[in-house]
Amino acid sequence: MDFIFISLVKIILVLLIILTTVANLVYMERRISAFIQNRIGPNRVGPWGLLQAPADVLKLFIKEDIVPTQAHHFVHTLAPIVSITVALSTFAVVPFGDTITLFGQEVKLMIADANVGILYILAMTSMGVYGLTLSGWASNNKYSLLGGLRSSAQMISYELSMGLAVVGVIMIAGTLELDRIVELQADWAWNILLTPLGFLIFLVASFAETNRLPFDLPEAEPELVGGYHTEYTGMKFGTFFLAEYANMITSSAIIVTLFLGGWQIPYAHYLGLPPIWLSILQVVAFVLKVAVMLVFYMWVRWTLPRFRYDQLMNLGWKVMLPLALVNVFITGGWLLVFGR
Repeated sequence: MDFIFISLVKIILVLLIILTTVANLVYMERRISAFIQNRIGPNRVGPWGLLQAPADVLKLFIKEDIVPTQAHHFVHTLAPIVSITVALSTFAVVPFGDTITLFGQEVKLMIADANVGILYILAMTSMGVYGLTLSGWASNNKYSLLGGLRSSAQMISYELSMGLAVVGVIMIAGTLELDRIVELQADWAWNILLTPLGFLIFLVASFAETNRLPFDLPEAEPELVGGYHTEYTGMKFGTFFLAEYANMITSSAIIVTLFLGGWQIPYAHYLGLPPIWLSILQVVAFVLKVAVMLVFYMWVRWTLPRFRYDQLMNLGWKVMLPLALVNVFITGGWLLVFGR
């Protein structure tokens, strides 16, 4: 019973934090885009525009839910649920801290301690494409269908490179357990330093998997109106919007876990802090690293133009995939000569 209670508490806390962070990310995105484009940004709703995000959520709640007459109603409703479920479930195996002792019991700071955490992440990210593809098909709209087809082709193309980039990390760590991978990055043994090419490949593939610029071809407003969510309004559209930002948070957390040391703080054990304070400091370090990655996502969105679709496919198959294979061979050769 204690295990179930602790797991429920962790699930509720993580969900609350992710959903709250999404609202703040919308505000951050507006501010960062305004800064890059040399304009003011939200400054009317609340002090410094801080209530702009709650106002947007309220607007989505009170908007009418319009479903096209010829749409497949059940699948039209199911698609956003699939997207948000996958986006939130993927975070379950990400360790956001080491361990913390509460009321005499040691608690691991991750929702599910899975010994195949990396395989779980790859499986869940591959499921995310179903939400977008189903939404495009169920809308009975040519623009939506094109967006859904684009998203499926894009995700399949870049999942191969992403998986091969992760193979390099697995070879270095010798395990599929995410908490163990973080432990092996103690001090400055971060995987970004050990396999920089793998980090770059995984980073680019993450942009493609989350449909963020310059890889937002499934939406591509000038070409497809709104892409796969053209026929969505109200909270169904809001759910897709929430899933996009939740995917950003999850992918940033995975990048931090696999390549940036996770919750590790170099030489933190020399500080002589009590265990509970060290655990809290590690969680703060993890959150800060994720925040840096999220800002980077937004910076790239408002800096680079969108790819053409042929450029996106060429990059995935002719550049990313060969480089990912090269990274696996280089990592294997290094381990063969010098050992782990």
